[in-house]
Amino acid sequence: MKKTVIVGLVSFGFGLQASAFAAAPAPAAPDVPAAIRVPPGAKLLEKLHATGAQVYGCAATDGKYGWTLKRTDATLTDAKDAEAGKHGAGPSWTAKDGSTVNGAKAAQADAPAADAIPWLLLRATSTSGKGRFEKVSFIQRLATKGGKAPATGCDAAHNGAELRVDYSADYAFYAGGAAPPAKP
Repeated sequence: MKKTVIVGLVSFGFGLQASAFAAAPAPAAPDVPAAIRVPPGAKLLEKLHATGAQVYGCAATDGKYGWTLKRTDATLTDAKDAEAGKHGAGPSWTAKDGSTVNGAKAAQADAPAADAIPWLLLRATSTSGKGRFEKVSFIQRLATKGGKAPATGCDAAHNGAELRVDYSADYAFYAGGAAPPAKP
């Protein structure tokens, strides 16, 4: 006697389709000015929103007083508005999982709003830790609001003073497109 085995799909009424198991599409890279585009081969990992302050110090250079950026102090949030990490001096970005990326400005473009800090392309100079930022090679600062130092208010009477200027921006993090950053 010969047995026959029938292999096929059985529907259990869960409404699942094969496409439900497909990988989510990669996020779309933002449309940016040519000066701050990432190099070919760079793939967008994610976008995070920053809210906080640009912190300036008052000091004299060649006898002329002016505000100079000392650091950023901002909280990063994801697309669901959950805290994802911090953005600070360096510049550096530290995820809640402990991974960190440090960067250096590669290029900039004026922000559309006159009172906003410029849009930037930054190259990762180093990464550390396993997690969210371990593969980052480039960062774009986009959609900036505020953050510019005032043109006045820094003089001999205010030498050494700090000023916090509220800002927000979107940061796009990329992998690839260049040699990976150094590991400390």
